[in-house]
Amino acid sequence: MSQFFDFTLSGLGTGTTYALVGLGVALVYQVTGVINFAQGDFVMLGGLGSAVLHEAGTPLWAAALTAIASTAAIGGLLDLVVIRRARGADSERLIILTIGASVTLQGAALLAFGADSHFVPPFSPGDAFDVFGAHVPRQYLWCGVATAAAVVLMWAFLTRTLWGTAMRATAMDPETVRLMGVSPARMSLLAFTWAAALGALAGVFLAPLQPPDASVGIPFGLKGFTAAVIGGLVSPAGAVAGGLLVGLVEAYATGYLSSEYKDTLTYGLLLVVLLLRPTGLLRRSPVVRV
Repeated sequence: MSQFFDFTLSGLGTGTTYALVGLGVALVYQVTGVINFAQGDFVMLGGLGSAVLHEAGTPLWAAALTAIASTAAIGGLLDLVVIRRARGADSERLIILTIGASVTLQGAALLAFGADSHFVPPFSPGDAFDVFGAHVPRQYLWCGVATAAAVVLMWAFLTRTLWGTAMRATAMDPETVRLMGVSPARMSLLAFTWAAALGALAGVFLAPLQPPDASVGIPFGLKGFTAAVIGGLVSPAGAVAGGLLVGLVEAYATGYLSSEYKDTLTYGLLLVVLLLRPTGLLRRSPVVRV
C-alpha cells in the first residue's frame, strides 16, 4: 500500500507541472484560438534560466523571479513577432508557426546554455515527508503550492479585474469587444505573456526534481497539450485536472510496468478521451476564435 501512495504522490507532484503547462495552453487557445506548441519551451526556459543564474551565484529566489519575468517577456515577443504578423492565417499555419518557434527556442537555449543538465537545490532542505508510508520529497509540496496559487491568482484575475473580464469577453465575441474599445490583439499579447509565466513557474519549481536541459521543452509541451485536451482545451479547471491525471498515469505506468510504457499509456488516454468525450472531461461551449 505504501508503494501505491508513493506512486500516487509522485504522480500528483509531476502532474502539477503538466497542469500549469496545460493551463497556459488552454488560456492562449481560449483567448486567441491558437494552440501554442511552444508552451513546453517556456517550462524549459524557466527551469534552465533559474538553474544557470543560481549556478552563477544569484540567490535562488532572485534567479527564480528573473527566469519567470524573462520567460514572460519572451512569450510576449512570440505573440508580437510571430502570431500577430500571421493573425489572418488559418489555424494550421499558426500551429506550424508555434512549432517553428519551439524549435527556435530550443536551438537558442542549446547555443546559450549547452546540452548539459543544470542543477538547482531543493527550496526546502531536509528529509522527505512520510505520508502513509510513502516518502514525499519536500519539493513536491512546493510544486503543489505553486500550482494552487497560480490557479487562484488566475481565477481572481479573470473574474475580478477589468483586464481579466476583457480577456473573457474577447474569447466569447472578439468583434463585439472591438466595438467596445477592447483590442483583441492586446488581449492576445496578455494571454501569451501569462501563459509563458505559468510555464516558467512550472519549470522553476520542477528544476530541483528534474534537472533541466535544452531538450526538455518538447516533451513538456506535448504533455501539457494532452492535459489541456483531456480537460476540454477551453476549460482552465479541466486543464488542471487533465495535468494531474497525466501525472498519475505516468507514475503508475512507470511504477507497475516500465518507464517505456508511460508515454504510450498517456497518449493512449488522450486517444480514448477524444473518441469517447471529444469535448474533454469538463464540457464547455466551443470557443469563438479571433
